[in-house]
Amino acid sequence: MVKFRYKMQNILDLKEKMEEQAKTEFSARAERLRQEELKLTSIYDDISKYEDRIRSMNNERIDILELKQCNNAINIKQQQAETQQKVIVMAEKDVDIARGKLNQVMVDRKTQEILKEKAFEEYKKELEAEENKEIDEVVSFQYNNVRQ
Repeated sequence: MVKFRYKMQNILDLKEKMEEQAKTEFSARAERLRQEELKLTSIYDDISKYEDRIRSMNNERIDILELKQCNNAINIKQQQAETQQKVIVMAEKDVDIARGKLNQVMVDRKTQEILKEKAFEEYKKELEAEENKEIDEVVSFQYNNVRQ
């Protein structure tokens, strides 16, 4: 009995490696997006702290210089937030591109696996047909020997 060997196994192996690379790339880009979102959250937290500081000044003696510094800091942080939102949009696009590549590579790999399964089924049918042929030959030989 001949062992089943898929003729395009090297292609299937290549597709699996490509899928692993695409998964790695996707996870790296998703992690970058998460980091950028954390930066934006940190910026908003800083804005909130400066606004809280301004509110607390209303309850105590007002320091004009500190009030100006807080307002300037809030303006700077708001500009940073706008810039960071643009970075996040770019990172989201990168994640979407990586997701699309990953989906395509997964489809390609799955297609190769289906082809391999079909080839194996065909191999099993051929093997069964060959075994049936051998059985028929043995039966025919035995029948002819009994007749003679």
